[in-house]
Amino acid sequence: QVQVMESGGGLVQPGGSLRLSCAASGRIFSVDVMGWYRQAPGKERELVATISVGGSTNYADSVKGRFTITRDGAKVDLQMNSLKPEDTAVYYCNADRIRYSPVTYYGRTYWGQGTQVTVSL
Repeated sequence: QVQVMESGGGLVQPGGSLRLSCAASGRIFSVDVMGWYRQAPGKERELVATISVGGSTNYADSVKGRFTITRDGAKVDLQMNSLKPEDTAVYYCNADRIRYSPVTYYGRTYWGQGTQVTVSL
């Protein structure tokens, strides 16, 4: 039993900034990987950034240098700077490889409901 909740989406001008926040809750011992994905109209869902329990990060080439992912336990933030119109999408928080005990994982990944980010004049 895991719940994932996002917040922080909205409308911003090109060049502006937004911070997305997410928290996983429920019966959780630890979350090995947390991340952000996005889906624009007519396109496949794509990885934006992930962060491991050890702090290792992975970014899509399209956001490197502009976005920063950080975490504190089962909470994860995405700081988005220098936003472009092509960043417009629904952003989804993901919690993967969740342990409910020190040695046992849930058999699935968990997703938030999605939050809309629109970059436009």
